[in-house]
Amino acid sequence: MKKITKVVVFALAAICAFSGCSKKNGSAGKQRVVNIAIQPSAAFMPIYLCKEKGWIEEALAASQVQVKWNEFESGPPINESLAAGLSDIGTNGDVPTVSAIAAGQKVTIVGVPGNGPDAYAMLAKADNSAIKSPADLKGKKIATVIGSTGHNLTKKLMEKYGMTLDDIELVNISAGDVGIVLSTNQVDAAVIWEPNVTRLVDNGTAKIIAQGSDTNLRGTNTFLARNDYIKNNPDVISIILEQYSRAVKALPTIDKETLQKVADDLKLSQEQVLKLYNKYGFAIQCDEVDTAALQDTCHFLVSIGRLENEYQVKDYVDNSYYNNSKAKDYLK
Repeated sequence: MKKITKVVVFALAAICAFSGCSKKNGSAGKQRVVNIAIQPSAAFMPIYLCKEKGWIEEALAASQVQVKWNEFESGPPINESLAAGLSDIGTNGDVPTVSAIAAGQKVTIVGVPGNGPDAYAMLAKADNSAIKSPADLKGKKIATVIGSTGHNLTKKLMEKYGMTLDDIELVNISAGDVGIVLSTNQVDAAVIWEPNVTRLVDNGTAKIIAQGSDTNLRGTNTFLARNDYIKNNPDVISIILEQYSRAVKALPTIDKETLQKVADDLKLSQEQVLKLYNKYGFAIQCDEVDTAALQDTCHFLVSIGRLENEYQVKDYVDNSYYNNSKAKDYLK
């Protein structure tokens, strides 16, 4: 009897030890966390709809995943947050994405929240009748954020009209200063992105004289995620892409109250949100065209000396998280 008791006790102890180990090292019984980094760009308006409706939290509840939101003003601080392990996945522009990979960050492009050539535009002062197209800008001052997609578009437009960047005076500004430098005649034109373009055109400050679609610019943005996180939480990434797709489908017909919340997040009116929605393509998957666009960004950054060497962007794209999700069901 004693021998049987000892065997049972030993077995129970072994089971308890194994269970304790599993609880400590595995995901079972332990709440996981996903830190999502976002920025108030019109390209990412569906993620703000997800946030306002709580759809990602709702979809991840059964898997015991807590959702935390980290808000930033632009892509570079999102890269810093990813590098420090403070964010796990973030919405990012093409230049910050390409730059992060070039810097050696262990990240992967798991999707494309949106692309939009005409989300990038060259602007002139609204009442400047002398400036009607980029052809009128030889020897003139053009403002943009040096090293940005706006800079890339400036280069492409100059080339289209038989010029180079040497034929203009390029002025470095922050994105928020476009209205000031145009309205005070400090520059003759500026190249910037949404939602700045819509704000400046709608308030009468600027007019559009060229757009991304006048060149081969695609304006591809990305979902950039930490390799360490996605390796251990592939299901979480797939669900985020799925719910983002849900928001893409729902945004044009969403209730007015929620639409106003999204508009407030982006500092736009409801009408501006819906107008901007139509400027973007929301396929979610990073296809060959988007990959080529990101490669073009890489080439541009090397050409202006921001990157030392060009690399193959396709090596850092993984669509398996999209393919394993139900995202495509929402995009039918």
